[in-house]
Amino acid sequence: MTRRGSRAPWALALCAALCACAATQTFPPAAPSTGKRPPPMERDFRPSDLAKGDIDLVAEAHAQECLASVRLLMEKLYRRNPREWRKGNYASIDAAVARAFDARFEFRFAELHNVRAADAIMLSLHPDYAGDRVFAFGVGLASMVFLSYDGKTEFYLTDALDPQKLYNSARNVEIAAWKLANSRDAHGQPLLLSNEAAGDVRNLSFEREFGKMIAYQDVMADIAAQRTNRVIRRVVQTVATAAFLPI
Repeated sequence: MTRRGSRAPWALALCAALCACAATQTFPPAAPSTGKRPPPMERDFRPSDLAKGDIDLVAEAHAQECLASVRLLMEKLYRRNPREWRKGNYASIDAAVARAFDARFEFRFAELHNVRAADAIMLSLHPDYAGDRVFAFGVGLASMVFLSYDGKTEFYLTDALDPQKLYNSARNVEIAAWKLANSRDAHGQPLLLSNEAAGDVRNLSFEREFGKMIAYQDVMADIAAQRTNRVIRRVVQTVATAAFLPI
């Protein structure tokens, strides 16, 4: 008999085979705007589900939701900053976002010198950067989430996420949101328009989407810590002077 709590050899073999076949990542479409998200839908059973535990399915859902939020943020930033997608000679906003989320690139692009995560975000908000700031910011934010899940969007019984990476990414999203809202050029103008008020009404939709991402990552970090019995080293810092944490 198999000991309780151990994994049957056939399950591990199936897991290894499925992992080998899952080299191509899939990235989700943009999330609906706040208040317009549909209720969760049941999905059909897939053979790969045999090699997944409940936590693996939870991790997939969290990763997909975070990436969908980044995609929505990119679309919103392009609508507020239409000059940016034209810098990349794209035919439309949709074309620019589609390239950023083309799974074949895994968020590495020559025009960004192949940098990802925090480095891409810092590049996007450098006062002297002449490229598409929204593209660089979106690639940086999406790749930071992607790397916190070990560069995967599907998970199996053999996978073990690092809770510290997930926690650090949540703090980095906070820092990225602050930098986006507060980075200015030499004339004191925002490098990218996001939360700025239109008349007497302040646009809070960006903050809401960032807040969802932070919550997803923090919850997943706690779940991963419980699964692996690891302690998260929690960091207290002031957002205005904080440095991005390693992923």
